[in-house]
Amino acid sequence: MNESLFKQLGGAYHEENGYLIPDLLLPAEEEQPIGIWGQRHLDYLKQYCRVTYTNLLTSGKLNAYLISIDRQAQERFERLIEGMKQAQGITEQLKSENALKWVGQLGNIRACAREIVNKEIIFA
Repeated sequence: MNESLFKQLGGAYHEENGYLIPDLLLPAEEEQPIGIWGQRHLDYLKQYCRVTYTNLLTSGKLNAYLISIDRQAQERFERLIEGMKQAQGITEQLKSENALKWVGQLGNIRACAREIVNKEIIFA
């Protein structure tokens, strides 16, 4: 009987319920924690970009890619917040004078920055 190309290339099988199932393993990838931005992008990839997700997963590059996206998004988020705070004149003096107004304005800035990062990096 002729061996399959998979077996000729060193692949192995195991039997389950009378069927030969190839023993496939994903490449080893160093596990590192992924932040909230990386997790959001992962959800986006799984839902809308299945081919990209599968390619990154099977090549062993998914975790490194998500960590990179997370870092880029966090840096962009922080830069946007600082820029908007300066443009709108939100200072520590305002914080000490009118804390409620400061919290409200900062919340608006954070929401705007989150939307920009989502549009530019996470859902792109």
